[in-house]
Amino acid sequence: MRLKLSTLIAVLALSAAVGSATAQTVKIGVITTYSGPTAGQGDQLDKGFKLYLKLNGNKLPPGVKVEPIFRDDTGANPDAAKRVAQELIVRDKVQFLTGVVWTPNAAAIAPLTAEAHVPFIIANAAGWNIPRMSDYVARVSHTLPQSAYPLGKWAAKKFKRVYTVVADFAPGHEAEAAFIKGYKDAGGEIVGSARVPLANTDFIPYMQRVKDAKPNAIFAFNPGGKQATAQMKAFGDLELGKAGIKYIGTGDITADEELQNMGDAALGVLTVHHYSAAGDRPANKSFVAAYKKEYGEKLNPGYMAAVAWDAMDLIFHVIREQKGKIDPDKTMQLIRNYKNPDSPRGPIQIDPETRDIVQNEYLREVRKVNGQLANVELEIVETQYKDPWKEFNKAK
Repeated sequence: MRLKLSTLIAVLALSAAVGSATAQTVKIGVITTYSGPTAGQGDQLDKGFKLYLKLNGNKLPPGVKVEPIFRDDTGANPDAAKRVAQELIVRDKVQFLTGVVWTPNAAAIAPLTAEAHVPFIIANAAGWNIPRMSDYVARVSHTLPQSAYPLGKWAAKKFKRVYTVVADFAPGHEAEAAFIKGYKDAGGEIVGSARVPLANTDFIPYMQRVKDAKPNAIFAFNPGGKQATAQMKAFGDLELGKAGIKYIGTGDITADEELQNMGDAALGVLTVHHYSAAGDRPANKSFVAAYKKEYGEKLNPGYMAAVAWDAMDLIFHVIREQKGKIDPDKTMQLIRNYKNPDSPRGPIQIDPETRDIVQNEYLREVRKVNGQLANVELEIVETQYKDPWKEFNKAK
């Protein structure tokens, strides 16, 4: 027999009230992708969460502990994500949700958090509008316009003609629109555009179209992982670089954990992004060293591992502030006022109005450092930058 979610939530609220008087265990539901072709991205979130918990699990008030409950959403599967989130809320009685690689999945979960009053700290899903779907959603990762729009403005000063190639789903469309707006507003010309199905692994036809159009640069976005490597190899195999075409994009196309698989075709690729494992910050050096010690010296943390670390740090902050007795509305107020000057990616904070991340955006270039490919940060293109798309699309 299936009860209405509202009825189940009422039962949950009663159980939480009883539990808060006796127990100091805070349950955290972690949803990520452990199976399917995109499990690599989910693995990065998993590693970042578990590293933080291992190194900081004892940094809580006396008598308070956390219980993480990890669940698989199987990939870009909104129905599965919604089902898993409902199970975590109703059956496991979690007080926080976090994780989620995919924008469609986060969009499916957000309305549940509004009904259940369960804070949901998004650790990746970058669709710009998701926090507007529930007052109990905040995000520590990024939106695509945060990197694509300033990259467009910067690129217009360097390249007169650009061809765009993006993944054919909401974040790809947002990255494309934001780049084009920034680029055109600064005087650039778009000579062609292509959208690539998410399941595609053959990028040769798309790269051939780019080569035939003879732009000065290609702007790319895809979800990273093996798809990013396949697109990079197609760029190299067709010798677009030798044809005078520069490869630029958001940080997903040269994610640190996948970069070594791309080979020399990635050298010189320019991206704007909020994190690099090569970032020369003390907090980042400590994070990278801890990651390598835990998972292997040859492995670099990608940006998803870094934001998973930050998501758990935010959760621990609000647990400490409430001494383990979690009130969801007080939690959201604490989240709105959260600041961390020492994140691995630099200073970050939550925008109190939008509940989205405010952070630096770095221009990076792929270079060889000590014989290994690395995203070397060249400059900060935007300092403590909010999502511009919310400024262009004001809430009604």
